[in-house]
Amino acid sequence: MPRIRPFAHGDEPALADICLRTADSGTDATGVLDDDALWAEVFVLPYVARHPDLAFVVESDDGRVVGYVVCAPDTRAFEDWFHDEWWPRFAGRWPLPAEVRTRQDGILTYAYGRRAGAEPYGDAYPAHLHIDLLPEAQRQGWGRRLVETLVAALRARGATGLHLAASIDNGGAIAFYPRLGFEPLPSHEGVQAFGLSLEP
Repeated sequence: MPRIRPFAHGDEPALADICLRTADSGTDATGVLDDDALWAEVFVLPYVARHPDLAFVVESDDGRVVGYVVCAPDTRAFEDWFHDEWWPRFAGRWPLPAEVRTRQDGILTYAYGRRAGAEPYGDAYPAHLHIDLLPEAQRQGWGRRLVETLVAALRARGATGLHLAASIDNGGAIAFYPRLGFEPLPSHEGVQAFGLSLEP
């Protein structure tokens, strides 16, 4: 029987693979960018580096990791850490583009622009998450259970709110989060943000 367990060091390659295989609005993004590795270095690996205790995975019957949820409990602090400590290590590999001409340029511009206050949702909903499941683990309740596991961990820490943003092209995600109690938030073009109060 598949199970949810805490993230363990050594899971990083599996998480990077899942991120890549679901990054294109929930579908496989292999080959979409010039460098496939960029997805994970922006959207999953910094989270398990900074907050491994707030990462949970779905492990299949045969021991493979087939899904995950990762989280930053304090978005403002996380974004400053990303800007000051995590991302500078990649400046040589992925320099800031002079203009946005490709999808990779857009992601790099986003990565270089990450810092406290760049996104408005962290004030009312301080924590934020990223969640991804391979197709084989979808539509079986694992997404709900991952979010519930994370919410319980955040509440135990006294977190007051949780948010996320999904591409408007990801219809499955747009339909999923309201079913878990998330409320739509005013959002940037191309994305829909959701917030969940964790207040008692």
